[in-house]
Amino acid sequence: MIRFECDYAEGALPEILDLLVKTNMEQTPGYSVDVYCDRARQLIKEELQSSDADIHFLVGGTQANKTVIQSVLRAHQGAVAASTGHINTHESGTIEAGGHKVLTIPSDDGKITAQQVKDLLHGHFTDPTMEHTVQPGIVYISNPTENGTMYNKAELEALRAVCDEYDIPLFLDGARMGYGLAAPDNDLTLADYARICNVFYIGATKVGALFGEAVVISDNKLKKDFRYHIKQNGGLLAKGRLLGIQFIGLFDERKLYYKVSQHAIAQAMRIKTAFEEAGCKFRYDSPTNQQFPILPNDIMEKLGEKYAFSFWEKVDENHTCVRFCTSWATDESNVDKLIEDIKAVF
Repeated sequence: MIRFECDYAEGALPEILDLLVKTNMEQTPGYSVDVYCDRARQLIKEELQSSDADIHFLVGGTQANKTVIQSVLRAHQGAVAASTGHINTHESGTIEAGGHKVLTIPSDDGKITAQQVKDLLHGHFTDPTMEHTVQPGIVYISNPTENGTMYNKAELEALRAVCDEYDIPLFLDGARMGYGLAAPDNDLTLADYARICNVFYIGATKVGALFGEAVVISDNKLKKDFRYHIKQNGGLLAKGRLLGIQFIGLFDERKLYYKVSQHAIAQAMRIKTAFEEAGCKFRYDSPTNQQFPILPNDIMEKLGEKYAFSFWEKVDENHTCVRFCTSWATDESNVDKLIEDIKAVF
């Protein structure tokens, strides 16, 4: 079985494993206050073009989302997100379990607009009975989104302007940020994210590392006591150097974070083209490593005999939207085989 159902099926980049092995017997302090975490922070700050951002290393995306959101919100506040947002659909009610409601905005493509957010915030803060409802306290988005769609710089700046107007932070989930940075027509850089977002994280779990997300806090108001929140949410890894070493491997002079992301995008575009040439329509217009072709059920079943991919949604009685996902480790020869089989079954 050749697997295209996710971007974390493989272990980690050999270069990262080499660094972990080479440093394995060194003694370092725990909890991410070691020289490797310090070096990783410096490398990331260089990419951010920001010397005063706070950078914290956590293990996974759900942990990062929970920790950031709970560090920001007071008991009466909730997180604004797209109805399709990861914190609303794929995290088992983690935010709600922490005592905070996810305040959803309808979204078909995974994105929310500045006007939608402004309408929600205006509606709440002009309601004479506002204290009877959950107050919006943070705006959560992801880029790329769950559906592989992308925000551009102007859209993010417009969202930040609305957040500033109402004095609430903009938080961006960057679990697949590397693949977004490598996507065609992307106009954002890590420095842009640091400038526009109050807080965001750079995902590594899905982009070549064994595990790890780097939370970047640009807003001084959000920096205080964040390590307490990490600890409280089970994220202060005793062997924290394991996280720092992996981010060194991604962001040192080899710039592997960008290179492996470009590889994933190149393979995804090959798959996209093959389905397009076969006459397939797509549920979402995704320029990222996630592709969502709509397949006749019989063809879906034939491809499923050799390939693992994700069910997304039923389109009608005879058609299903599925997701093919490439990664930093996608074997080009496996994509060759898939393309041949796409041609054969249509």
